[in-house]
Amino acid sequence: MALFLTFSTSSLTLSQVAEQANRRYQTAEGRQALIRSLDKPRKEADYKPRELVQSLALQRGQTVADLGTGPGFMIPYLLEAIGPEGRIYAEDIYEDFLSEVERKKSERNWSNVETTLGEVSRAHLPRHAIDLVLVHDTYHHLDYPVQLMRDIRTSLKDNGRLVVSDLYRNRKHPFSSAEELQSHIRKDKDGFVEEIKSAGFKLIESFDHLPHQYVLIFRKSGD
Repeated sequence: MALFLTFSTSSLTLSQVAEQANRRYQTAEGRQALIRSLDKPRKEADYKPRELVQSLALQRGQTVADLGTGPGFMIPYLLEAIGPEGRIYAEDIYEDFLSEVERKKSERNWSNVETTLGEVSRAHLPRHAIDLVLVHDTYHHLDYPVQLMRDIRTSLKDNGRLVVSDLYRNRKHPFSSAEELQSHIRKDKDGFVEEIKSAGFKLIESFDHLPHQYVLIFRKSGD
């Protein structure tokens, strides 16, 4: 799942902006805890991933990038939508997350899933080849969001979409306190919209997936 993408040390001169949000995932132990938590059956009921994917109107045969895939929580639901003739790039910056995706890929015969090791401001996705980039529960973990979104822009086809699904900073959450949300998430929806627009995108649709989670759909601006 695109839940916990975070960034390693970079030569960029810009300061990181999501240090608090990423603290838990700086260690291998923290990342393994995430892997275990997302394997619990109740997570499907908590996050409603199938309903989220259905709301995106993906087509059979399309190419999707799951940015910040983590242990690949969203992949089965994306595969249902695009079918065996489609393709998924599962991208993350942590090799242990990608190793978990590779394990599932082998066990479940995900022949059309390719893992991609990214960097702090580059996703290393093929240029002009992606129909939809999904950034699910991940954007608030990005340390260099504008730089990464600019790179994502070059990976999208002319009519491709960028989908950001993230948590409201100021709404009640079933598993987090208001204090935790305020410290964990640096901006609310409108702030993230403006940030993404500055990277060369235009917002075309916005809706709530859950009471505490919104979805933003963008296309490239100026095209």
